[in-house]
Amino acid sequence: MKNALGNIMQQAQKMQEELKKAQQELEMMQVTGQSGGGLVTIIMTGKREARKVTIDPSLVGEDKDMLEDMVAAAINDAVNKVGKMKKERMSKITAGLPIPLGFQMPF
Repeated sequence: MKNALGNIMQQAQKMQEELKKAQQELEMMQVTGQSGGGLVTIIMTGKREARKVTIDPSLVGEDKDMLEDMVAAAINDAVNKVGKMKKERMSKITAGLPIPLGFQMPF
């Protein structure tokens, strides 16, 4: 019984270290969100910080409301990609562990 508990504790500590390393790696990654077929792009870090916004010159001077909607859509696309990237990375680390449905990682 002691060995089993010791093994579980070692596995938990190893997983905690792997999660911390994965979090640091994910924070350094970047994704590109797009809208309007690439007319508006957002580069965002794994920390969900926007690094660059690019707007095609053909949109400047066009309908302001449409441009604002496209920027928001590109940001949402980037945020969703960051979430998917994190979920995929974490599922590799936690594979085989009985994690409750709906449990969210703290980052």
